Amino acid sequence: MAHRTLLARHAEALDAFTDRVHKVAADQWDAATPCTDWTVRDLVNHLTAEQLWVPHLVRDGATIASVGTAYDGDVLGDDPVATWDEAADAARAAFAGPGALDGTVHLSYGPSPAAHYCGQMVTDLVVHAWDLARAIGADEQLPRPLVDFAVREVSPYAADLTKSGLFAHPVEPPPNADVQTKLLCLLGRRP
Repeated sequence: MAHRTLLARHAEALDAFTDRVHKVAADQWDAATPCTDWTVRDLVNHLTAEQLWVPHLVRDGATIASVGTAYDGDVLGDDPVATWDEAADAARAAFAGPGALDGTVHLSYGPSPAAHYCGQMVTDLVVHAWDLARAIGADEQLPRPLVDFAVREVSPYAADLTKSGLFAHPVEPPPNADVQTKLLCLLGRRP
């Protein structure tokens, strides 16, 4: 049951990000995002590369070293939307494969349960779906089950994210903030 719920959240998160990717106008790919130093194209490229890693790590049992630099740089090519769609479909299929979430993946910080990796990917997709929506002027409201999932997932290690240098310092949420606002503030966003 837990794996089915995790796969459902992963599929919903992919769908939320995909919806926003499909709304990027031709003149918005160079627009700024809430992610410091990232354009819309950089943000979509980051998430696309993340999805491209999934089949190697989850299905094939590859390591970071064995995949190497295959997904460094621009992976989007001339058709960013189609490239995203293909990468998202491949990641969805890899996580949904028989026994995939029962395995172990080899990440940059060492071996990790595949289910934990999937949870991290869900949270990354959720937060970046908001970032992308903000950048392109799309609906910023995220589905409540995804927000609740992301809060549960990231809360135990949120303090370590800032130390990594990859995330901004948390922002104090306004009084009576909803769960989505609290999540975004926890991850250094200013909703």
